[in-house]
Amino acid sequence: MAVGIRLKFAGGTQQQYDTVHQHMDINNNPPDGLIFHSAGPIDGGWGIIDFWESTEAFDRFAQGRLMPAVGELGDRAFPGPPDRKEFPVYNFNKP
Repeated sequence: MAVGIRLKFAGGTQQQYDTVHQHMDINNNPPDGLIFHSAGPIDGGWGIIDFWESTEAFDRFAQGRLMPAVGELGDRAFPGPPDRKEFPVYNFNKP
């Protein structure tokens, strides 16, 4: 079952997001299991809403690519772990 994952990075910025996103080369090498990705500014930081094929697909991406990238980038990445919320996706439509 598809899942929606909402991440809030308190104090996060667009520059930090762009640095991490480009470091992982997401546009040319999207992660397995990603259905849809969106990101933008929120009150007090930066927010991401993704749809994934499964929680396991997101967790593989987070452990295998995201966390290593954040570790390599140090203070150029987000200042701390995100607040994560997950919800089942009942319906989504691809154009």
